[in-house]
Amino acid sequence: MTAADLAPPSARPSRAGRNYRLLTAAAVITGLGTNGALIAAAFAVLESGGDAGDVGLVAAARTAPLVLFLLIGGAVADRLPRHRVMVAANTLNCLSQAAFAWLVLAGDPRLWQMMVLTALCGTGQAFFGPAAEGMLMSTVSSEQASRAFALFRMSVQGAAIGGAALGGAMIAAMDPGWVLAIDAAAFAVAGALRSFLDVSHIPSRAPGGGLLADLRDGWQEFVGRTWLWAVVAQFSVVVAAVGAAEAVYGPLVARDQLGGARPWGLALAAFGVGTVGGAVLMTWWKPRRLLLAGTLCVFPLALPSAGLAVPLPAAGLCAVMFVSGAAIEVFGVSWMTALHQEIPEEKLSRVSAYDWFGSVAMVPLATALAGPVESLVGRSQALWGCAALVVLVTGAVLFVPDVRNLTRRTAAEVVAGSTPASADAEGAVGRLG
Repeated sequence: MTAADLAPPSARPSRAGRNYRLLTAAAVITGLGTNGALIAAAFAVLESGGDAGDVGLVAAARTAPLVLFLLIGGAVADRLPRHRVMVAANTLNCLSQAAFAWLVLAGDPRLWQMMVLTALCGTGQAFFGPAAEGMLMSTVSSEQASRAFALFRMSVQGAAIGGAALGGAMIAAMDPGWVLAIDAAAFAVAGALRSFLDVSHIPSRAPGGGLLADLRDGWQEFVGRTWLWAVVAQFSVVVAAVGAAEAVYGPLVARDQLGGARPWGLALAAFGVGTVGGAVLMTWWKPRRLLLAGTLCVFPLALPSAGLAVPLPAAGLCAVMFVSGAAIEVFGVSWMTALHQEIPEEKLSRVSAYDWFGSVAMVPLATALAGPVESLVGRSQALWGCAALVVLVTGAVLFVPDVRNLTRRTAAEVVAGSTPASADAEGAVGRLG
C-alpha cells in the first residue's frame, strides 16, 4: 500500500453531477423499500401456512425470470436510452408489489399468486439491473470511478440498514402486507426520479445487426477476458449458496431459534452496516491488484451460513453479518472499477447482463432445493454445506493468473488505451505479468 492509496477523498466525485445524484437518491429510496420487502415476502409465505419449501419456491420465482430475461435486458439497455428502460422496470415492480401487498392485506394469499407476483418483480429487475449499471458507469470519470462507486454503494447499503431493521420491526408489529405496500410506493418515487436522467453525454450507437448480434457481441466481450468469466463462474456458486442460506434458512432459523422476524432483521441490518464500513474503506483505499484484494474478501461470505448452522445467538449472528458485509463491499467496489476500466462504454450493459446472468443462474435451483435438502440432511448440515461451497470455489478462482494480476490503471492509461504486459496466454488487455 502506498501513500497514494490512502489519499484523503474529496467530498464527492468531481463529476458527481445531476445524474449521479439522481441515481444515488433513487437507489437509496428503493433500497429502503426492498430490503424490508424481502423479509416481508418470506414471512407472508410462512404466515399463510407455508413451510421451508414454499419459501424457497417464492424466492425461486423471483430469480427464475431474472435468469431468463437478463441477457435480453442487457441488449435492450445498450440499444434504448437506459433511463427509459429503468423507469419501465420500476413501473412493473411498483405494480407487482402493490398487487402482492393487496393480496396479503386482504388475507389468505395463495402460493401460486405470490409466485407470479414475485416473478414479475424478477422480470423488472432483469431489465433494470444492466441498464442501471451501465448508466452509473457512464456517469463518472475514470479517475474518480473507484471513489464514486464506493460512495454510491455506501449510500445504497446505508439504506439497507434502515430498510432491513424497519422491515423486521414492522413485521413484528403488523401485517407484512404493509411492508410490501411501502416497497411499491418506493418504486413509484424512484421511477419518477429516474425519468429526469440526462443521457445526452452517451454517444449515439450505430445501428447493429439485431438483438442476436448484440448478444453475440456481448458474449465475445465476456469470454475474451479470463478474469471476467472466472469470477462470474465463482459467483454462480457463491450467490446460490448464500441465497439459499439467507433467503430460505435464515428466516426459518430466526422463527424457530432466535425469536422471530426482529432478530433476523437486525442481522440483515448489521450486514448493511458492514457494507457501509467497507464502502468507507474503499473511498480511501485503492488496491493496486483489484481482483486479488476483492476475491480474498469473498471468503468471509461463508461466515453467515456457518453462524446460522451453529446457530449463534442474535448478537453473534449480527457480528458475522457485519464482517461479511464489509468484506463483500471491498469486492463490489473493486469489481465495478475493473469493469469500468476494461469494458467499452457501449457494451457495458450487455457485459453486465452476462455478469448478472452467470452470478444468479443457479439461485432458482438452490432456493427451490433448499427445502428438500433440509429434509434430507437437516438444516444445520445444509448450512455447513453452503459455507463450504463458498470457501472452495473462492479458493479455486485464485488459481487463475488474471484474477491475481489484474492491475488498476491510471486515468492517462485508460484514456490512451495503453495497457501493461499481459499475464494471460490469450493476451487479454489490462493485466500485469
